[in-house]
Amino acid sequence: MSDTATTTGRAPSVYVPSAEALATVLAPGERPPRPSALGASLTFGWRALLKIKHVPEQLFDVTAFPIIMVLMFTYLFGGALADSPRDYLQFFLPGIMVTSVVMITMYTGVGLNTDIEKGIFDRFRTLPVWRPAALVGMIFGDVLRYVLAAVVILSVGLVLGFRPDGGLLGVAAGIGLLVVFSFAFSWVWTFFGLVLRSEKSVMGVSMMVLFPLTFLSNVFVDPSTMPGWLQAFVKLNPITHLVAAVRAAMGGSSDPTNTMWLLLWSAGFVVVFGTLTMYRYNRR
Repeated sequence: MSDTATTTGRAPSVYVPSAEALATVLAPGERPPRPSALGASLTFGWRALLKIKHVPEQLFDVTAFPIIMVLMFTYLFGGALADSPRDYLQFFLPGIMVTSVVMITMYTGVGLNTDIEKGIFDRFRTLPVWRPAALVGMIFGDVLRYVLAAVVILSVGLVLGFRPDGGLLGVAAGIGLLVVFSFAFSWVWTFFGLVLRSEKSVMGVSMMVLFPLTFLSNVFVDPSTMPGWLQAFVKLNPITHLVAAVRAAMGGSSDPTNTMWLLLWSAGFVVVFGTLTMYRYNRR
């Protein structure tokens, strides 16, 4: 009886692993290298593409919307502003391509605001990666949307009779200028996506900015037909410079002045709003 009590009351032995044993289990190999800034950005860009894969309805704004815009404005204004819709299309299609692509840049800010409200970006901020990677990668993913929208519009235009004198190289140059500007302009909406409280607010502010910029430009008509006070605004409008540069490239010529202004506007958007975005992102 006493032996049983003695055995039962004995304290069980506790195994204490050594530091070498713990290191073998927890870190069996070398620590993986820290991802580069480009690698991390491309990974977040791939995430943006996967979102489209799982929710293909997101492509509506880069497929159906541009087609509606081209058909509606070509046959609405073509007969009144030119000899025929086909003649008007030669002038109009580069402009509506710019309008459609620039319009969808606002979804960068909308998507960012949605991720923030869901708490996803709080998790991204804790990862050991380059801090701007989540924002840059998100815009990288949107670049595909810009290219897709431009190709859809060009395809519809070719079916309706649009013939770019610049050929394949001119079209590629025009789309390239458009993508450069759209990438830079997206930083405006990333800033608003961080500052505003809801995606509806981001969309409302975006529309309030985009409609004057796109409609009060050289997209639909020659600015020389406008009143003098309006021409002053149109000449300073960055969309005017963009449309003129894209139109010249697709037409087989060049417009160094407007191309220079386009690149300056793009650099300004990245420097100003990129800096404001990162400042707000780091302090949020």
